[in-house]
Amino acid sequence: MIAVSAQTRVLVCIGPIDFRKGIDGLAAACREVLSGDPFSGAVFVFRNQRGTGIKLLAYDGQGFWLCQKRLSEGRFRHWPTARDSEVQRELVGHQLQVLLAGGDADAEATRGMSPWRRLPMPAM
Repeated sequence: MIAVSAQTRVLVCIGPIDFRKGIDGLAAACREVLSGDPFSGAVFVFRNQRGTGIKLLAYDGQGFWLCQKRLSEGRFRHWPTARDSEVQRELVGHQLQVLLAGGDADAEATRGMSPWRRLPMPAM
């Protein structure tokens, strides 16, 4: 089981990946396309060309987890888009849950509070 908490780093590949790739092929894509370390404990998220499937790759310290979700009907309509020349986007754990459910992880309602914010100084 892949545990996704608020501290889990989630990296989403913007472009489609060939879904014939298994663990080794996706780990290579983590290094080459996303410039990430597949052994870092992050969850890497990929989609296929048609937008009907998602694969997640994660390393748990003992081995790799490879999970796949293929929709029986429709497509993942709300895939994160590139900003400037990005090839990846970083999401937080609850945004991944929204994305896997077919929702829009970029919607204002799914962003939540920022993890750190400046508190106002109390008046004296």
